[in-house]
Amino acid sequence: MSLIIGLTGGIGSGKTSAAKLFSAEGVAIIDADTIAHELTGAQGAAIPNIKECFGSNFITADGKLDRKKMRSRIFSEINSRKKLEGILHPLIQTEVMHRIETASSPYIIIVVPLLLETGDYCETVTRILVVDCNEECQISRAISRGGLNEEEVRAIMATQKSRQERLNQADDVIVNDTGISSLQEKIKFQHNIYLSLLQKNSIY
Repeated sequence: MSLIIGLTGGIGSGKTSAAKLFSAEGVAIIDADTIAHELTGAQGAAIPNIKECFGSNFITADGKLDRKKMRSRIFSEINSRKKLEGILHPLIQTEVMHRIETASSPYIIIVVPLLLETGDYCETVTRILVVDCNEECQISRAISRGGLNEEEVRAIMATQKSRQERLNQADDVIVNDTGISSLQEKIKFQHNIYLSLLQKNSIY
């Protein structure tokens, strides 16, 4: 089995940008959020269970999850968030494992925002890579992406591990507090470290 890196970080930390730069180095990227969007898109595999659990008013006319309505629901009712996670997480995990089995690159990165919170991939990943920045930067970036206000961003942050908790559990850390050029250099450096690990450890 290839070296499998679990890439995570708080909202707005730059996980997506980091993953794209790793992809440019020829690394296979498996993104749990992308899979979740596929599962909750029109005719997605999760739609029937979501409709049954939450009602048809959470499904749009074209058969997709109404994300804005669901976001409002899960942040006002913690049980609703747990129910949604109960539907999505097993489906996401099954698809992640399938893509790991079919991926071909020196090592694999799975991008999981709640990697440390759920523990679903503890036995799958070889190392945990945290993309890190301060909370002010997180909030600013998340707001600038559009669709969320500060209150919503802070609500999401409250469901995630604290910055320090993430850093305590990380095997590797990339600090993403400047521009894309700096991030690109850090990704190249980390990529070479992972290639070196592969050469030194035949168990991978």
